[in-house]
Amino acid sequence: MRRSRDRDEYKRDPELLKGVEKIDYKDAELLKKFMTDRGKILSRRLLGTNAQQQRQIKRAIRRARVVGLIR
Repeated sequence: MRRSRDRDEYKRDPELLKGVEKIDYKDAELLKKFMTDRGKILSRRLLGTNAQQQRQIKRAIRRARVVGLIR
């Protein structure tokens, strides 16, 4: 059975993103909240983010890793 496309619209912003306008790769402390202690990115289901927010988080974490801000 196919999922509804509107499902992401009903998700609320997670507590971690309250008051955050833009997810920036330079904010290492914020990005660490979206990762496990081993450095893996947490899933959308665990974070409660929609697809767009998850892509922004993923992009920011990968950029921060390349620059060397996080491991």
